Amino acid sequence: MALRFYNTMGRTMEEFKPITPGKAGFYGCGPTVYNYAHIGNLRAYVCWDLLDRTLRYLGYEITHVMNVTDIGHLSGDADEGEDKMVKTAKERGQSVLQIADFYTQAFFNDIDRLNIRRPDVVCKATEHVQDMIDLIKRIEANGHTYMAGGNLYYDVTTYPDYGKLACLNLDDLKAGARIDVDENKKNPYDFVLWFTKSKFENQALTWDSPWGRGYPGWHIECSAMSMKYLGEHFDLHTGGIDHIPIHHTNEIAQSEGATGKKWVNYWLHNEFLVLSKSEKMSKSSGNFLTLQKVIDEGYDALDYRLFLLGGHYRSQLAFSWDSMDSAKNSRKALMQRVSKVIAESSLKDGAVNSAELESAAMAKTDWSEAAEAYLDKFKDALEDDLSSPRALSQLQTAVKDAAISADEKILLIARMDFVLGLKLIEGAAKMLADSQNDAGSKGDTGDAAIDALIVERNEAKKAKNFARADQIRDELKAQGIILVDTPQGTTWKRG
Repeated sequence: MALRFYNTMGRTMEEFKPITPGKAGFYGCGPTVYNYAHIGNLRAYVCWDLLDRTLRYLGYEITHVMNVTDIGHLSGDADEGEDKMVKTAKERGQSVLQIADFYTQAFFNDIDRLNIRRPDVVCKATEHVQDMIDLIKRIEANGHTYMAGGNLYYDVTTYPDYGKLACLNLDDLKAGARIDVDENKKNPYDFVLWFTKSKFENQALTWDSPWGRGYPGWHIECSAMSMKYLGEHFDLHTGGIDHIPIHHTNEIAQSEGATGKKWVNYWLHNEFLVLSKSEKMSKSSGNFLTLQKVIDEGYDALDYRLFLLGGHYRSQLAFSWDSMDSAKNSRKALMQRVSKVIAESSLKDGAVNSAELESAAMAKTDWSEAAEAYLDKFKDALEDDLSSPRALSQLQTAVKDAAISADEKILLIARMDFVLGLKLIEGAAKMLADSQNDAGSKGDTGDAAIDALIVERNEAKKAKNFARADQIRDELKAQGIILVDTPQGTTWKRG
């Protein structure tokens, strides 16, 4: 199977054909750093980390670019509402740049805890204002702009394909539009490229420009910075589905209005994380959770990553503490199985270097027939529009397959985890070491080892190998460990 994506532009599955064979460039909309990222925001970055890792796994040389919006923008994509950066700065009694720096660091702390690869290029809006001005000049020279009320607007009627990403018809939009949003606009869907007359007094950050001292509109930064690092025509642009109707629609209009040619080939959008079937997570409504809150509730950040990988990026995902319990238990059980594999392998008596194993796994070509079958299905899942649930299922099944030797299985796990990013080898090795240390200090089996034996016993019972199941129970009983089978699973206590 060839790599295929669901392209929002056209609403079809398409084979990925990069502009330059063997290379891929993609731009992902980054954070606006006026508050902590909530776990709904973070879903997007896990999704696009999966894209980044998949492209690398498949052998592409990639350039992944992400912006950081540290110039305040308005609450609404359509040039309306409060300036988020200024509002937070006033509330905290700090400068806008202090606010931006604090929340930028907080964002990347979350990214690191979720084991998300840093993009190859992280570009701050404040450091690229001249690039934005230069791009606006090109848009203006091509006849797409007008000045009104001291601000420079993009006239969407000058771009015939406006709304093609969102399947919008401009004539229909005009007929149903509210016309009182901004009296300076010729058309309600026109948008600001450069503000010189801010809606707020004493705007914090301003720059000189051909249109007067002011600051850029929100949409222009993504066009300017993506083209600076990826060129005027590149492969992939990603973001949340909420960006489709306005932000990404306006990005296309201004980018293609400047260059006169196609800007992006493939548009990928992730669905919302919701608290219920009808309520998306949102900072403006106040109903949001941070990653730190999830951790404070007793979960690991990688439990949340596993939860997200269990749903396809284009499917709405409902968050609950029950779902987090399930993810936590699943990751624990998976690591217990991996620790058992390590204990059975040639690594059992030495230090486990997960980076070296990953490198060896990615270079390995002489897989057994059984391992090759899992890798083929794993690759098929990834190539089918990044189907992480199917890819994860292949890993979970392979770990339990007795037809694969322990040494090869370790490399198989490392290869798959190159994409999934769950740090399974590292976590399982630590679990095994802790178990051995615990057992050494107490003279009996450690907690982690007990859990691993319970997993093995359950698998033995499913395979109708009752002799091995009874043997495990007896071994633990001899050490004073009593197993209790319940409808919810097996628990244990020291007798």
